[in-house]
Amino acid sequence: MSTMDPFAAIADPNRRYLLEELRRSPKTVNELAQGLPISRPAVSQHLKALLDSNLVSVTNEGTKRIYAVNSRGFDKLNLWLDQFWA
Repeated sequence: MSTMDPFAAIADPNRRYLLEELRRSPKTVNELAQGLPISRPAVSQHLKALLDSNLVSVTNEGTKRIYAVNSRGFDKLNLWLDQFWA
């Protein structure tokens, strides 16, 4: 169940960066943290916000947590934006 507004989640530039990186391919927190000037725990907090807004998903592979874009989570955003083009 999503608890964070997806519009609030994407308002942060670091979260938009994470989404862009995940759009290219699923990644771990460590891989995502390499491209940002913030700590790994901060990246984890941003990923939690994206998870809470249903914009990303996470799967476990052994000891690794792999994050990926959850395209279904963008439905709310797309529906709102589509009304401007109808």
